[in-house]
Amino acid sequence: MADNTARNLSLEDMDRQHFMHPSTSLHDHVKGTPRIIESAKGITITDSTGRTFIDGFGGLYCVNIGYGRTEIAEAIYEQAKKLAYYHVYASHSNEPAIRLADRVIRLAPPNMARVYFGLSGSDANETNVKLAWYYNNLRGQPKRTKIISRWRGYHGSTVLAGSLTGLPVFHNYFNLPVGPVLHVATPHYYYGAEPGMSELDYSKKLAADLEATILKEGPETVAAFIGEPIMGTGGIIVPPEGYWGEIQKVLKKYDILLIVDEVICGFGRLGEMFGCNVYDIEPDLMTVAKGLTSAYQPLSGAIVSDKICAVIQEKSAEIGAMGHGYTYSGHPCAAAAGLANLDILEKEGMVGNAKKLGAYMNAELKKNFADHPLVGEVRGLGLLAGIEFVADKKTKQRFEPKHKIGIRVSGECLAEGLIARAMPNADLLAFSPPLCITKSEVDEIIARTKRAIDKAAGAFRKEGIWQG
Repeated sequence: MADNTARNLSLEDMDRQHFMHPSTSLHDHVKGTPRIIESAKGITITDSTGRTFIDGFGGLYCVNIGYGRTEIAEAIYEQAKKLAYYHVYASHSNEPAIRLADRVIRLAPPNMARVYFGLSGSDANETNVKLAWYYNNLRGQPKRTKIISRWRGYHGSTVLAGSLTGLPVFHNYFNLPVGPVLHVATPHYYYGAEPGMSELDYSKKLAADLEATILKEGPETVAAFIGEPIMGTGGIIVPPEGYWGEIQKVLKKYDILLIVDEVICGFGRLGEMFGCNVYDIEPDLMTVAKGLTSAYQPLSGAIVSDKICAVIQEKSAEIGAMGHGYTYSGHPCAAAAGLANLDILEKEGMVGNAKKLGAYMNAELKKNFADHPLVGEVRGLGLLAGIEFVADKKTKQRFEPKHKIGIRVSGECLAEGLIARAMPNADLLAFSPPLCITKSEVDEIIARTKRAIDKAAGAFRKEGIWQG
């Protein structure tokens, strides 16, 4: 029986003893002090010690409208009073979920038809892969089981989504990848292109390599290709010129579905509603989450094209119901939060703000850091950006992983009262602030970042791990 009596433990002690955190070393956690966040407003968060930080990463790329919007809390409250929950199995429904599905489809690319709601980007990617298999089975092509992803792509951390993810840290010791998952090259021009190769030529090479992989595996065995418009957690990797056009030519040639993972890019982050709009991508399936509710409630969506829906609708007359579902699919409180979030996003012009201030932020990052001797590349689009650090600027030589350069620079940012994230698999400092950010707040992020990088560079020189 659980002990429910009062305990004279601090929150920090209870956390260390009983809370298991994601992406955290348990060995280090039990020895350290967890940072307990108590409140937040705009782009600023405050911890239990009263210290404030600029959140230059928007939670985890997700708090698009900023913190502290009471309109969302009120929408959730009003919905919970009326109908806190009922399932959406067997044609049951609720008004917020219906209205949100209709609204998302009106915002999505024109060939998209329906939304299946879940709770996270991971489960939405699982749903989309299952739908790719389901569709191919229903149309009489059961050998199409293989899913092609990319190294350094991030698609979640459940068993299948973690397998799609192309980052070893999410595979190690979990027996991943599993199933028919393949990985092809990361579209990173800075490191991947041969000397003298243009971006367009590099894109054509990547498309040719993808085609070679498909032919090697057998086109009749490949169900889908999955990719983020801009890679997020894998390193804020902006695709080279022409990349998505060349990739789509190959997929269409071999009748392979395209799953576009918009979990990070969607709902304004790149200065357009979706990354598909930026790169003229025509998805068969889309994955959304994060910015759908700005993380005020957990909610995701698998957006399904009319082509796939038509096959499912026709074949369901023969086979009956689709055997897929989550208890909390179409949750009315989460859907109410989504509707209120989209109201704010659209009425306050935050997508346009992301385009305008995103261009300014990326220009200022390049102006201040592109020539810094510690920096190899500054890259990004909209309110998504990264600074990659190198041991030798001329040769693009990386630091040895043991030096944890990105983590240390991120730590110096934290000391300056700025949250900027160190990415796995690269010495990279990443930014993804809320879309409500102002010009003066961008300037403050740049100033704090400069102080942090200069301080870290001095320490690296002193320790003899970098000559500068």
